[in-house]
Amino acid sequence: MKAQKIDSLFFNLYTDSLKKGSWNYINVDAKLSNGTFMPLTTDQLNFKVNNGKLQGNSVWIDWDFKFDYVIVEVELKKDPSIKRSITIWLKKVDHQLNAPVNDSLLRQINNRTNSKSTKKKKGN
Repeated sequence: MKAQKIDSLFFNLYTDSLKKGSWNYINVDAKLSNGTFMPLTTDQLNFKVNNGKLQGNSVWIDWDFKFDYVIVEVELKKDPSIKRSITIWLKKVDHQLNAPVNDSLLRQINNRTNSKSTKKKKGN
């Protein structure tokens, strides 16, 4: 059986934007000559970013990060002519940071349910 050659690289991101204050994993897949895809790591790729801190396939974005996006470039170690880059924007608003905690959320649901049943009783 003949070994498959890597034809091209693709970014297969888990999210559409990067988050501040966390490591953001950059998933890169190789398209093989037989049409299948295979995930790659720093064992097979050279990574480069214009901003942020790079460790393996992950980019750290500080809370005080001043830029709107990060450009990630990857190239195949065995064949540097096979490369790809992507501009990944930063998340502007993190709704999870403002989300109510479970207890608070349950209290809101209970209050809403109680106020609806109180209005029905008054209207009867």
